[in-house]
Amino acid sequence: MREETINRIREFIKERDWEQFHTPSNLAKSISIEANELLECFQWSDDKYDIECVKEELADVLVYCRNMLDRLGLDEDEIVNAKMDKNAKKYPVEKAKGRSEKYDKL
Repeated sequence: MREETINRIREFIKERDWEQFHTPSNLAKSISIEANELLECFQWSDDKYDIECVKEELADVLVYCRNMLDRLGLDEDEIVNAKMDKNAKKYPVEKAKGRSEKYDKL
């Protein structure tokens, strides 16, 4: 996420004095709620969905994720790359390619 966008999110929250509500627990709940609203966009069809609905709900998920990163003092690139390193070990290409099973079933 670009710094300009991150700063816009921060300013939006600050202007409304919403920091007080953005505990890690509340942010985790909000991420889950918004992710379920994103899923609702696909409720009755895998290929017939409203892209505007998807964009709005996906943006909500991203904003809450960004807020949680800020609240916890985490670096997005650092934690994503650390997780990708873990996933690469759990899902080696030679075992996982073209398969959807969980790592302990490969």
